[in-house]
Parts: sequence; C-alpha cells; structure tokens
Amino acid sequence: MQTSDKLEQLVECLIHVIGRAAIPQSEVTKVVGTGVKQVKAFNLCNGKNSQTEIAGKARLYQSNLSRTLARWVEAGIAFSIGEGKDTRLLHVYPIHRDARKSKRRKVKRKR
Repeated sequence: MQTSDKLEQLVECLIHVIGRAAIPQSEVTKVVGTGVKQVKAFNLCNGKNSQTEIAGKARLYQSNLSRTLARWVEAGIAFSIGEGKDTRLLHVYPIHRDARKSKRRKVKRKR
C-alpha cells in the first residue's frame, strides 16, 4: 500500500469519527430519509464514485440526485471533494441497514 493511499484512508477515518461525534445517526437518517434508493445513494458517497456513478448504481434520476446531494452538503452530512468531472462526494459515515429498519419500525409503531 502506498503512502498516499494510507493517508487518504486515515483522513477518511478521521472524517467518519468526527462525523459520528458531531452528528448522531438519527439526525443523518432524518436528513437522508429511509427510502432504499436514498440510503443506497448516500452510502455510495464514499469518495470513490462520481455523481453519475451514484445515480446509476442507486437507480435515481441525475437531476433529482443533484438536488438531493446539494441538500446533504448543505446539511453537513456530505462533502464535495475535487472539481469538475473529478468531483467526488464523501459522507460523514454510512447509514447501516439496521438503523434504517429500526427507524421504519418506530414510525410504524407511532401510527
């Protein structure tokens, strides 16, 4: 493993740790929503995928995803890294499937 790869991984870990300390998972889930496609798109914001790749993998329209990503960046749960076609998105940390399911159960119980 190259030094630049290790540094990149360490910075990514640092963002995740600070993100977990600053923003609880319930808040991140509230902003992202509990829809399968939205959660998948958010989790694909791992710094490796372009917006086009995220849209394709999550099966979302590019225009809808663009507005959603702007909302996530504004809320501080995702960051835009790079410029132009090299822009990548990085979430504060991924949403686990269990958190999404427990959120759904809580909503159903309140009805």
